[in-house]
Amino acid sequence: MTRSLPTRLVRSLCTLGLAAGLAGCALWSDKVKLPDLGPNVALLPVQKSWTAKIAPLGQMPLVVDVHGATVVLASLDGSLQALDANSGASLWQAKVGQPLTAGVGGNGRQQAVVTRSNEVVLLEQGRELWRKRLSAASYTPPLVAGGRVFVLTADRALTAFDAEDGRQLWHQQRTGESLVLRQAGVLTALGDTLLAGLSGRLVGLNPDNGAVLWEAPLASPRGTNDVERLVDLVGPVYRDDSQFCARTFQASVACVDASSARLLWAQPARGAQGVGGDAERVVGAEGNGTVIAWRRADGSRLWSTDRLQLRKLTAPLVVGRSVVVGDDNGLVHLLSKEDGSPLNRLTTDDSGIAAAPVVAADTLVVVTRNGGVYGFRPD
Repeated sequence: MTRSLPTRLVRSLCTLGLAAGLAGCALWSDKVKLPDLGPNVALLPVQKSWTAKIAPLGQMPLVVDVHGATVVLASLDGSLQALDANSGASLWQAKVGQPLTAGVGGNGRQQAVVTRSNEVVLLEQGRELWRKRLSAASYTPPLVAGGRVFVLTADRALTAFDAEDGRQLWHQQRTGESLVLRQAGVLTALGDTLLAGLSGRLVGLNPDNGAVLWEAPLASPRGTNDVERLVDLVGPVYRDDSQFCARTFQASVACVDASSARLLWAQPARGAQGVGGDAERVVGAEGNGTVIAWRRADGSRLWSTDRLQLRKLTAPLVVGRSVVVGDDNGLVHLLSKEDGSPLNRLTTDDSGIAAAPVVAADTLVVVTRNGGVYGFRPD
């Protein structure tokens, strides 16, 4: 069966988690010999401040929920834990009783996850409030905002629930490609507009009734098969005021002015993880480990580095003078945001960094697939 498929298609299927039974997946999942990084020269001194432990994540698409000094994490087994980013101390723990496919989204007071049985569960400080059945699986953390819980499901539907009692407020169905990514997509808000990534488009909707207000195409489906035509938006995104910059899977990185639904620029890019940025730049990692920075104003390339080639990288975080990115060997790389040169290299365990790094209470927080949580601070 594997031989009848093009190599590029087999690799894409393995990446999507759609071809676990294909022998060819082993070619891409085995550890390859990585280029030597050389000795670590800590030009930006950073020290490990604390460590904590949660249940393993496996391949669950975790998004770390940050509000102030509180970091909320979800694990594959259905457990949640809130940590104090200052000390790593546990603030509360909870279990929803079923494995998860998406987590965690919240507003600081309430948190929402999606279970493998296609239920959205809302909690308040770890106490379950309600759970409701969904039309399909979901791999994107729910959005909790404005007294509502919004869920983007794999059948390209958006559903809104009342946060108080779980009552369904509206359901918006969208047609699209037959495949969907098993990773977090784009679901966020700008003022009183709900924003969702749907089939290569950033769509603005009325959160009260789900009516589409505008659409901005970031990429168009191309190719001769369903995998090559897949152009879903992937998270995380970078936002500055009304400007949103995002990646479409294996197609492009683009920025949109959400106030006018205008595409500002788009550049070809072959990556599978979201982007980070600041006022001057947007940064992303290609599928081969090349890290690229584009000028946010017009999309022109500022720099690129292949120093981390062949490493499976997370979405980057731009913080201070550095670009922070984790890899599948559990290393956290700090690169100069000016030219991509190395500033430092931090170690965790060897299970791989599970999510894009985040900052909370002046602490860099990274999570590994084995459930290790690490807090780093400038020396």
